[in-house]
Amino acid sequence: MPLQCAILAGGLGTRMRPRTEAVPKALLPVLGEPFADWQLRLLARGGIERVVYCVGYRGDQLRAHVGDGARYGLRVSWVDEGPRLLGTAGALRLALDRGALDEAFFVLYGDSYLPVDVAAVEAAWARSRLPALMTVLRNDGRWDRSNCVYRDGRVVLYDKGSAKPAGVEMAWIDYGLSVLSRAVIAERVTPGAVADLADVQRDLSIAGQLAGLEVRERFYEAGSPDGLRELEAYLSRA
Repeated sequence: MPLQCAILAGGLGTRMRPRTEAVPKALLPVLGEPFADWQLRLLARGGIERVVYCVGYRGDQLRAHVGDGARYGLRVSWVDEGPRLLGTAGALRLALDRGALDEAFFVLYGDSYLPVDVAAVEAAWARSRLPALMTVLRNDGRWDRSNCVYRDGRVVLYDKGSAKPAGVEMAWIDYGLSVLSRAVIAERVTPGAVADLADVQRDLSIAGQLAGLEVRERFYEAGSPDGLRELEAYLSRA
C-alpha cells in the first residue's frame, strides 16, 4: 500500500435517466453531495493516495468538480475516452497507452461505494502471487445474480452472462473492487478496441489466474434508483 486506484466512470448512466441527461452519474447528489465526494473520501480514508479517473460521457463536468483531488487528500489524474466509449477494459487500455497506470492498481466503478479494508485486499493480492484479484461476497442471489465460483482463495469461475453456465453452482458475486497488474491489460486488451473488463476477468478465472478475497459487508452503489436509496439509508445510519 498504497496502490493507485483506477475509477471507471465513462458510462452513460442509462439506468439513472433522466437525471443523467444533464450530469454524469458520479455527480448525482447523495444526501445533498455529489456521489464522487463520498467515494473519494472513502478511498482516502482507506489509504489510497492516487486516483486515475477513466471518463467519457460528460467527463468534463466531473473533472471540473474533482480537479486534482487535493481537497480529498488525493492526487487525481485523468484519461478521457472522448465520444467513442471503449468499454471498461478498453478504457484501462487507453490509460495504459497514455502512461497513466502503475505496475499494479486497484479498479472500481464510478458508482460503487465499498466499505472494505483496501489494505487487506492489497495484502491478499500480494500473497497470491497472481496477476489479478477480485473481491467477492457470499450472495446467494440476494442483491443481484450470483456470478462467481470461489474456492480456497481463488475465483475459479467468473461469468456475468445472462444465463448461469450449465452444471455450475454460483453463490458469490463480484464485490466491485479488484487488483490488476498492468501486464493483464497489456496482454489481453487490444489498443483502441472496445472491450469489457468482465470478459478479461472471466478469461483469467478460467486460466487459474484470478485470486479472490471474500468480504463480509455488502456493497452499495449509486447507479440505479434502488441502489441510490439503499446507499442513502446506509450513509444516514453510518
